[in-house]
Amino acid sequence: MITSSANDHIKALRKLEQPKERRSSGTFLAEGLKAVGQAFDSNASILELLISPDLLISEYGRSLVELAEKREIPILELSPQVFARLARKDKPQGIAALISQNWSDINSESASSGSFWLALESIQNPGNLGTILRTCDAVGVSGLILLDESTDPYDPAAVKASTGSIFTVPHFRADFSNFEAFLHRSTDLMVIGTSDKVASSAFEVTFPSTILLLLGSERQGLSDQYVSLCSQMLRIPMEGVCDSLNISIAAGVLLYQIYQQRHPQRRLS
Repeated sequence: MITSSANDHIKALRKLEQPKERRSSGTFLAEGLKAVGQAFDSNASILELLISPDLLISEYGRSLVELAEKREIPILELSPQVFARLARKDKPQGIAALISQNWSDINSESASSGSFWLALESIQNPGNLGTILRTCDAVGVSGLILLDESTDPYDPAAVKASTGSIFTVPHFRADFSNFEAFLHRSTDLMVIGTSDKVASSAFEVTFPSTILLLLGSERQGLSDQYVSLCSQMLRIPMEGVCDSLNISIAAGVLLYQIYQQRHPQRRLS
């Protein structure tokens, strides 16, 4: 059992809070029963399981340890004090995992008929991104494309907010050129953009069966080059004095509007 936070391996794990370290290592930390359990369920590449026996009191948590043993995943025991130095939860559950990142390759991808995509231009807040991943999982998004200088979905705040959806939603990185190439390979795909400056409401249109919803950054919205790729621009109507919604809220509103049209039989009566 590791009892000192000065341990070199613990220092290396703590460095994964830094984007540079996550990029160079291709790994990240997932913490808590929900995230680690989903990693196992999704057959993520778990490199190491980190546990604090004094904190890991749930039967489900102990079953994950047994599963790690069966899969011959290395298990590292930490004292509660050392585990707390790695944890982001206020009340740590005594389980975390070192996991390989799992990016999909946009350059070998195209949208199949009937698929449902989301792309985000330069989203900056990792908590917002994690929340959007969670909503993507809920509505069955085929893939999430992060454009240009978007934040890292493996940031601890994004992983936490995703509640395990980081393992279930295919995600891609792209710049303008390879995003444009993806669209050209996807012949039936219609790109719908958003802007508060257009007249058409997202609540008054019929969405196509093969669709990519494109949202801009929190502050700037969609840039002109990405607007040029859109077949249609829509707005979310608003009644108050605020001029915009939080991007994770806006994404949720629009994704569920599309979802409702794709699954009319699931509408609430």
